[in-house]
Amino acid sequence: MLSTQFNRDNQYQAITKPSLLAGCIVLALLPSAAFAAPATEETVIVEGSATTPVDDENDYSVTSTSAGTKMQMTQRDIPQSVTIVSQQRMEDQQLQTLGEVMENTLGISKSQADSDRALYYSRGFQIDNYMVDGIPTYFESRWNLGDALSDMALFERVEVVRGATGLMTGTGNPSAAINMVRKHATSREFKGDVSAEYGSWNKERYVADLQSPLTEDGKIRARIVGGYQNNDSWLDRYNSEKTFFSGIVDADLGDLTTLSAGYEYQRIDVNSPTWGGLPRWNTDGSSNSYDRARSTAPDWAYNDKEINKVFMTLKQRFADTWQATLNATHSEVEFDSKMMYVDAYVNKADGMLVGPYSNYGPGFDYVGGTGWNSGKRKVDALDLFADGSYELFGRQHNLMFGGSYSKQNNRYFSSWANIFPDEIGSFYNFNGNFPQTDWSPQSLAQDDTTHMKSLYAATRVTLADPLHLILGARYTNWRVDTLTYSMEKNHTTPYAGLVFDINDNWSTYASYTSIFQPQNDRDSSGKYLAPITGNNYELGLKSDWMNSRLTTTLAIFRIEQDNVAQSTGTPIPGSNGETAYKAVDGTVSKGVEFELNGAITDNWQLTFGATRYIAEDNEGNAVNPNLPRTTVKMFTSYRLPVMPELTVGGGVNWQNRVVYRHRDTVWHLPRRAR
Repeated sequence: MLSTQFNRDNQYQAITKPSLLAGCIVLALLPSAAFAAPATEETVIVEGSATTPVDDENDYSVTSTSAGTKMQMTQRDIPQSVTIVSQQRMEDQQLQTLGEVMENTLGISKSQADSDRALYYSRGFQIDNYMVDGIPTYFESRWNLGDALSDMALFERVEVVRGATGLMTGTGNPSAAINMVRKHATSREFKGDVSAEYGSWNKERYVADLQSPLTEDGKIRARIVGGYQNNDSWLDRYNSEKTFFSGIVDADLGDLTTLSAGYEYQRIDVNSPTWGGLPRWNTDGSSNSYDRARSTAPDWAYNDKEINKVFMTLKQRFADTWQATLNATHSEVEFDSKMMYVDAYVNKADGMLVGPYSNYGPGFDYVGGTGWNSGKRKVDALDLFADGSYELFGRQHNLMFGGSYSKQNNRYFSSWANIFPDEIGSFYNFNGNFPQTDWSPQSLAQDDTTHMKSLYAATRVTLADPLHLILGARYTNWRVDTLTYSMEKNHTTPYAGLVFDINDNWSTYASYTSIFQPQNDRDSSGKYLAPITGNNYELGLKSDWMNSRLTTTLAIFRIEQDNVAQSTGTPIPGSNGETAYKAVDGTVSKGVEFELNGAITDNWQLTFGATRYIAEDNEGNAVNPNLPRTTVKMFTSYRLPVMPELTVGGGVNWQNRVVYRHRDTVWHLPRRAR
């Protein structure tokens, strides 16, 4: 059986895969239920496979990718920092959720709000562009829809492009774009993998990944991935249960046409999740310390999420070197939660809570609250593009052009209640046995619809044998309609990159793109602030070895932003207390990144990365000071030649000290490694 592999000369060469081993005796391993815990826990994994792995499939790197430009290239040809987290690395490192992948990716930091909610940042700015097979979804930090808990068993790899990514997404922060690439039915013979995992805190996890031809010639194939997991936690009363499934059919409709269609389902039910953290400070200004199991979640708290997606991809090859691709998706993500938070100081004498606003008078002495929140995010998206090669002035070049449309509706409902000191009593005695709120009916909290239409194009021009120029642009029409306002913006995002091949293994590059991010903050007159604009510059040195099985990147970057919203601390006159903001110019982030990723030998895989950056506003104040400025991340694995079935590995993440600001108090969190 033959497949094709891309190389740097834009050619495809045949490579041979070994024959697949028949059998599915590992299905006996599949019990009725299960789930997982973090990789640092004690874990036992039992795994069976009905295939023999191919060396390239065991690599942490990939031969080529369309990340960054939608043109299929090696990572060395892309004039931006790109990290690929392959399926093999996710399996070796036990990266089972999107959040775990990002925590272990170069240049990405996590800000944890509570047990289930986390925000992710790169180069000092929040990551708000997430894609599946290149189609963006825009996440809001206000609502917890469980996106970071998405299970990686459903995906082949994760592609991360750091910096501004306007050519790919149109709008967004100059942080990074995350693209999850789905698994497809690629095998014309039966192929299967089943695993069972058991770990600390009653963790169980079972996953089955099966492929099979549906026709005798293998032109129509199916792949099913399904799993169940259940685990408790070091947190008191916490329990998480997750079910996930993906079914996809890939069909060769002819020699030049392929069609893929599928369905994805995930359900995540969490009992007794926390909502925010523990009371950090005492009334005398001293800080509290707690056992790590301590939780503010009552027995009745829950946070449930359900994801349903249908998707389709049609590819048509023509004119030998050209291909048109149509992607379409419809997704619905629903959540329902009832939770409780505590926001107060602790009286050391008796453990009673004191509200931070109690000095304002009667009715302001609340020490927390409960919330019943629910809602749905719906996304409909289409993306049509063509890519291929052309000849001009005796040289071969590449071209990509296309258009996309997306409609995203966010509709959320809420019901709230305050909690007062006497209801909790001494916080020292709190054990989760707290009466559930007598909920009032939910009210509509948010209902907005965002439409985005885009036209985009890019070309890779070979100016000389070692010199390549990438030029591109994306025109975006962005419109949002909310309960209180409507806004429409048009913007063209330019993109330029230059790559110089020093020799067969080394290249240097430079790139530029602009930044465009609409915002919904208003100034003191009630007028909405203009979109954030700016520039993203990057210089770097890349190398690849053994046909891109091993890659390295050294990059320096500078990001400039204007019109960044800054709170004035005063309400907008005539509003219901909405805070007024002002637009501030001069926010700058600059830094350096290094990454090595891939195969050192056929049996030894290594990923190592380090980043250092500084992000400040126009007055020299740190932007998001709670994030580490220096991080180092490393993971390695080794397959024993004398026993190929056994792989050993390990890794470490390190970050510098960070600063948390809580009201008028500055809290320094020391360096940490794990």
